[in-house]
Amino acid sequence: MEFNDDVALDTSQVQDMRGSGGGGVGGRVALGGGGVGIVGLIIYFLLSQLGGVPAGSPLSTNDVPSGENVSSSDLAKECRTGKDANTKQDCALVAVINSIQGYWTDTFARSGSTYQQAPTIFFQGGVNTGCGSATSDVGPFYCPADQKAYIDLRFFKELQTRFGAQGGTFAEAYVIAHEYGHHVQNLLGTSDRVRRGSGPTSDGVKLELQADCYAGVWANHATTVPTSSGKPLIKSISQDDVNRALDVAARIGDDFIQENLGGGQVDESQFTHGSSKQRERWFTAGLNTGDPAQCDTFSARDLG
Repeated sequence: MEFNDDVALDTSQVQDMRGSGGGGVGGRVALGGGGVGIVGLIIYFLLSQLGGVPAGSPLSTNDVPSGENVSSSDLAKECRTGKDANTKQDCALVAVINSIQGYWTDTFARSGSTYQQAPTIFFQGGVNTGCGSATSDVGPFYCPADQKAYIDLRFFKELQTRFGAQGGTFAEAYVIAHEYGHHVQNLLGTSDRVRRGSGPTSDGVKLELQADCYAGVWANHATTVPTSSGKPLIKSISQDDVNRALDVAARIGDDFIQENLGGGQVDESQFTHGSSKQRERWFTAGLNTGDPAQCDTFSARDLG
């Protein structure tokens, strides 16, 4: 994935709290209702299956790191243009967030609606949110109560070391785009109509697969989303980039997690995010069509 060197980045869309000393170690973020990120419930399930957290209990982590000496002002100095995004992970994610929100702003405007921008919060260890306090164990998540996405960037290393993912900038972009898919669902009222429950055809799975599809839709348009200068931030996305994103989608499928990182048995009744095949299918559907209307998982007869 390559960014255009001379395009300006907008760091105002990111709040960097890694230098704030955490902000919450209780791990009581409200799980459910579309507010959980791409692997939040999966990691929760994984930890409970491995004996780390009793099912139904809030996540918690002892000795939460106090964070690095980083602030939003430092991020603004560090991440100025696409050139910075090509060399620094933090800046690459700023560029991705700019592009994603640029796409949805234009898409909402074409339908006669107004997209409300949502900041992403970089944190380390723990954070307080409108949905409660959470630790990094929850994984990336979107909180509908305060309309913000949250991520401890060390999670991307976890994807490689714990899940065996190949990683890469576009794979990380897929994760971020999924979270903004939840923001779109919140703005459209989709999340409010979701009934609680688990299973391969549950509303929760449909919500997650739709967010995967929305991520693919953005990816389809990523190299053409203009900035205020008229030039896109993202210069190119290769087939290798796409393969790496699909690799992540496969490794965070419920069946892969249960079989490889859980008890070894697949229990579809506990599915909360969809199988590996489903996640790959719906991200690909969005990527191939570039049309949000093709992401109606709630009306689909076959989720894959």
